Amino acid sequence: MNRREFLTRSAGFAGMAVAGLAINPARTWSRPTKLKITDIRGCTVASNFDYPLIKIYTNQDVYGLGEVRDAGYLGQALILKPYLVGKDPLDIEGIMESLRPHSGNGRFGGGFSGVDMALFDIAGKVLGVPAYKILGEKVRDTIPIYGDTNANDDPKVFAKRTKIRVDKWKLKYLKMDLVPRLLRNKAGAFENGIPTDKGMDYWGEYLEAVRDAIGYEVSLGADHFGRMTVDSGIRLGAAMAKPRRKLAYIEDVVPYSAPKVIEMMSQITAKSPTPTLGYEDLFGLDNFKPFISENAVSIIHPDMETSGGLLETKKIADYAYRYGIKTMFHHAGSPVGAMASVHCACTIRDFLCMENHAMDIPWWEDLVTGPDKPLIQDGHYTVPQRLGLGVELNDEVVQKYLREPKYLSKAGYFEPTPEFDQPIDRQEAIQKRLIGGYHVNGPWVHLDEEGNLVNSAEGR
Repeated sequence: MNRREFLTRSAGFAGMAVAGLAINPARTWSRPTKLKITDIRGCTVASNFDYPLIKIYTNQDVYGLGEVRDAGYLGQALILKPYLVGKDPLDIEGIMESLRPHSGNGRFGGGFSGVDMALFDIAGKVLGVPAYKILGEKVRDTIPIYGDTNANDDPKVFAKRTKIRVDKWKLKYLKMDLVPRLLRNKAGAFENGIPTDKGMDYWGEYLEAVRDAIGYEVSLGADHFGRMTVDSGIRLGAAMAKPRRKLAYIEDVVPYSAPKVIEMMSQITAKSPTPTLGYEDLFGLDNFKPFISENAVSIIHPDMETSGGLLETKKIADYAYRYGIKTMFHHAGSPVGAMASVHCACTIRDFLCMENHAMDIPWWEDLVTGPDKPLIQDGHYTVPQRLGLGVELNDEVVQKYLREPKYLSKAGYFEPTPEFDQPIDRQEAIQKRLIGGYHVNGPWVHLDEEGNLVNSAEGR
């Protein structure tokens, strides 16, 4: 019996309660008295997937930074204002539990997650410790990253882009987008909208071009396959496991929201020779539990800006560990969310790597001060030892790349938002586009295919 079978069959072990905080800030002797939340404000940075950033203010000259999920609405956090003001920010567990009804999968988990980050930032600052010490024992000092690589129709250009990432950032982990678009105009690539064996071999040509460029010492995964069935998912795993391809994982083969997704993914995971990875858009431990307990994925892949922030994501990873399932982190946000994710990742025992989706954005790390630069060294983040999350905003740089959130009455840089003082009905907020799902805005400043700095909406 292997480790996963033992853990899965052990009702006593698998059924153990998932631990909470290592240090409860609300019950420490060193905590300040009468500390209360007074406000929450935000701004949005214009990027490949815009970064909604928040500050939670208190009555004692300390605030916390947080980040809403990339390409989400800043309002996901601001709408929580009536449920935060007047609360003790050190009561992290109590506040987060009270906000659970206002969260959800996808970008609807972004407000909840951003608030969690900001509360950890406040708690670390007032208690005089890095955020990870509140969460649990640090088991690693650095966090490996994987670079995401957007698709390009030309296999040579695709391969060149991956090679640049590996060489520049000294990466040991990489991901490429094998999107359906790459198969357009390819004879026999689809049948009833599902990739055929021939279509998967066309994808394989892109993968082989990348392997020729980066070699086989780099762990390489892929995602964005489009519509899949159980049969096509298993065939995909077989096609991507061929020796010249040697893919490390296939990500989100069936969308988390699909009917019978647990049953489908359990069959794919059991029969695919390539491991399966998922799901960046799931919120909370309860939503991850069936994917873990039913062996529906080989590796879990939460995005901490959706999955619930530090506390909830640590619970998810701990639960997966008990089933012998490793953890990777998705992340396409700013350095604020990245460093918050690093604080969480350093406490996770079976952790593989964490995404960086900003390798074409030269000003990305300039958004913050605090940690040593460059933030990525030898393909790793270093766990910050400063108080709280260990980062502060570089106001000049953030304001230079600001995106005005048009739905706010006073758009700008952490301006007051009286329109959020009173509770707003969820459906009304959706109708008014105060909150919502994934959305992208206008252009952002980045490097194009030739390495030139441009301000455009191309290249996502």
